[in-house]
Amino acid sequence: MYRSTVLLLAPLLAEADSAPLASSRPPGFTGVEGLHSRFQWMADHVPAFRVPGGRIRILHSPDEFYQTMKTRIKTAKSRVVMASLYLGTGPLEQDLVDCMEEALERSQEDHVPDLKVSFLLDYTRGSRGKHNSRTMLLPLLQRFPEQMRVSLYHTPDLRGLLRLLVPERFNETIGVQHIKAYLFDNSLIISGANLSDSYFTNRQDRYVLLEDCEEVADFFAELVGAVGDVSLQLQPDNSVHMMEGMVHPYKGNRAEFSASAQRRIMEVVNTARVRQSMLEAECSDILDSDRTMPNDTWIFPLVQMKPLGIHLDEQVTQRLLIEAGGDSVVYLTSGYFNLTCTYMQLVLGAAADYRILMASPEVNGFFGAKGVAGAIPEAYVHLARQFYKKVCQLGQQSRVHLHEYHRPNWTFHAKGLWYYVEGRDLPCLTLIGSPNFGYRSVHRDLEAQIAIVTENEELQMQLQQEQEVLYQSSTQVSNSTFNQPDRHVKLWVQLVTPLIKNFF
Repeated sequence: MYRSTVLLLAPLLAEADSAPLASSRPPGFTGVEGLHSRFQWMADHVPAFRVPGGRIRILHSPDEFYQTMKTRIKTAKSRVVMASLYLGTGPLEQDLVDCMEEALERSQEDHVPDLKVSFLLDYTRGSRGKHNSRTMLLPLLQRFPEQMRVSLYHTPDLRGLLRLLVPERFNETIGVQHIKAYLFDNSLIISGANLSDSYFTNRQDRYVLLEDCEEVADFFAELVGAVGDVSLQLQPDNSVHMMEGMVHPYKGNRAEFSASAQRRIMEVVNTARVRQSMLEAECSDILDSDRTMPNDTWIFPLVQMKPLGIHLDEQVTQRLLIEAGGDSVVYLTSGYFNLTCTYMQLVLGAAADYRILMASPEVNGFFGAKGVAGAIPEAYVHLARQFYKKVCQLGQQSRVHLHEYHRPNWTFHAKGLWYYVEGRDLPCLTLIGSPNFGYRSVHRDLEAQIAIVTENEELQMQLQQEQEVLYQSSTQVSNSTFNQPDRHVKLWVQLVTPLIKNFF
């Protein structure tokens, strides 16, 4: 069985990286206009939303993330949109569902209920076990069928014999819906955190709240809606079916599904890009003069859905890494440090200083797991050791620093980067969202993050504080790190890791 599964997975193992966007960065960095010109190339490829930096707030803890969601759900008037890998089944998750029920009940007091609640989850993860994400949401779907929508994305790569052979616990390794966006009327949270109790209590992630940013909220609502349209629709009897006219992800033709899904999703991206480009050209001066808060911040949504032929995040991230010259410092973090070959080559061949934060074995989400999954932290130690060896072999230790996050009784799931330019003590750009910079994020899963480029000093200080708090809980990696007893990697894990690293 194992050998059959490996043979079936073989076509998915090959890595083919996209070419980065052409570089046209100006040679220097000079003040406000320099910042705008340095990163505005993104607007040629993805939508660019200009917003006041004063409307953006960094959340720092799982509890703050959870309480903010509950508060916003209770006060929502028109829409709640929740995109996540899955919804957990514990009491904290039930409280979240109860908040939605209260909001829906309150909306029905109006003659024409306006509130719509939409969930986008992964089919495989959301269907695991008897009590799962689907059963958590069925009561709302049954009671409010006109106001409630639950979409379950199913990767087109899990089909046929592969779908029959891969066990339920491992079928999500083929590909999942991994976007984490939580929207309440015209405000939204972009994060890497799922809707599960550990992410509300002791699993450290990153979270950014965009307050009253209607155009950005509209974009993410439309993006999640588009993915929802090509996903399976949960019915009140717990069955699922596709919307009329849509190609089935695993029963229909693979190429036809991907092509139709790409058209639907890219229609949202391209329409927003053109609209925002026209608005920026026509109205930027008026917006700056009319608003009490200056539009000193740009939001660039970056989408990566390689199974559907969409790779905007990959291209933008590659160019950012390429253009990180000797005048730059990049703080990069990943809960699962497993860089693609291309990202690794760009980091090792760059001129910028890198400070890379990863999980120590004891804060890895798989630490203490049963069965084969329990060896995954060892595999990450092996990958980190290989990367550190390359850094040393190239004599890059003074430029590329590895750090391990430690925190008793916590796990680590933060990802993204903070970008500093010469002469600035505060970051002017951050990437925040669901991608981990690994093979899965680039090639298998549906991902979304935002690039925030800001001239707003208060927002820059928030980003600086966020970075400092995370890195203060870390220790720098050295040769001695990998000689510690808890860094011992079993021989079989060393042998298997190259074969399976593209699946976790």
